[in-house]
Amino acid sequence: MPRVHAFGDDHLQDLDAVGLVEAYRDGLSVIDVVEAAIARAHAVDDQLGALAYEAFDRARAEARSPHPGYFSGVPTFLKDNVDVAGMPTQNGTDAYVAGPAAADGDFARMYFATGLLALGKTRLSEFGFSGAVDHPRLGPVRTPWNPEHYAGASSAGAAAFVATGVVPIAHANDGGGSIRIPASVNGLVGLKPTRGRLAQDRSMRQMPVRIVSDGVLTRSVRDTAAFYREAEKVYRDPRLAPVGDITRPGRGRLKVAVVTRGIGRDASPEVAALTLQTAALLESLGHQVEEIDPPVPAFFADHFVLYWSMLAMMIVRTGRRSFGPTWDPAQLDNLTLGLARHCRRNLHKLPVAIATMASSKHLAARHHAAYDVTLTPTLATSTPRVGHLDPTADYEQVMDRLMEWVAFTPLQNATGEPAISLPLATTSEGLPQGMMLGAGAGREARLLELALELEQAVPWPRIQAG
Repeated sequence: MPRVHAFGDDHLQDLDAVGLVEAYRDGLSVIDVVEAAIARAHAVDDQLGALAYEAFDRARAEARSPHPGYFSGVPTFLKDNVDVAGMPTQNGTDAYVAGPAAADGDFARMYFATGLLALGKTRLSEFGFSGAVDHPRLGPVRTPWNPEHYAGASSAGAAAFVATGVVPIAHANDGGGSIRIPASVNGLVGLKPTRGRLAQDRSMRQMPVRIVSDGVLTRSVRDTAAFYREAEKVYRDPRLAPVGDITRPGRGRLKVAVVTRGIGRDASPEVAALTLQTAALLESLGHQVEEIDPPVPAFFADHFVLYWSMLAMMIVRTGRRSFGPTWDPAQLDNLTLGLARHCRRNLHKLPVAIATMASSKHLAARHHAAYDVTLTPTLATSTPRVGHLDPTADYEQVMDRLMEWVAFTPLQNATGEPAISLPLATTSEGLPQGMMLGAGAGREARLLELALELEQAVPWPRIQAG
């Protein structure tokens, strides 16, 4: 199928977020840019299904006097699992009816303090559990690179809108890969930061092991770097070294571990070969590259799935108290219900799973004492076609297919370390295939410097060029 995009000769052009900031300083109108972004959303959303909630009139009003900050007036979307005053937080489910949030959550307050201007909210898989957004009633979110395939998840709507040029930057968050998965699928830059790097809503902070990290999806490394620079002016965890202002590649040469075997599943032959091509690129740039076995045992996947399923069980058990009188668990999809059943049947194993998750940071610290960076594919196989992860299908089938695909990203959610997906490869089907670079806790600056170097060496494919 032909690619879908909204790039054209309007006020947005093909500017990234930093480019828009510079254009505003030269006199470009925020009002005109916001109107262009709204028009682009209307143009592509019927084909992609990315929009969860539109706040276009609100955005038009704010465009007349945008909030201050470096990104003042840059249009964006937030994922529909964080609170934004006046917008419902529906979490991708039909199991309740959300009313407007009374106030911005902690993340949204920090996000808006950078000057970003929200056009609304984007779709996610139900409570973020699946690696693909495929809703029984609303249907899938499709990648603009080929709408016969998924746009990933759970931040699929954000990725689709950034990839098509509706906005240059959008909020995403990542509890098992949900920044990096849609970045890989849609040819974007997706950095999952170190645990605690950014402000988070209370529901995310209350987890026994804080596996979820908020962040952004962008089309350029400089946009991601600028976001973290500006965000830490608003919120800073004193336990972490600052990211700072990363504008050029690092000078030091790095020791890079290369891993093509995932947690319990291996990369497909094609994806493994693409990963080794990226390793060769790093070596050609002067980095020291060594292929190694996975740094964690295969049984780690079972512990992660059990912890993940505990979150589903808690939602099922506390839904009415958390989401109000409209709560109807019969409307939950088979993956959410299957995860909850899995946890109930394995409650006796849960303490060990939680302890394994919590202690994984020590194993990761030992690994990154030996290696500066770890290269893996972001995803183990090419992007599935729509229907492959049908949420109405049998739970065991969906879960097996999901784990076959998402075999690399969950590790950093457990360890709390940062990892970035970059659009460094393309499959034989012509679809983006992200490559993931991980580093030790607090080392986002190192990842961004290396990402800038790779972006200069191999400019990303452009969706509008096809």
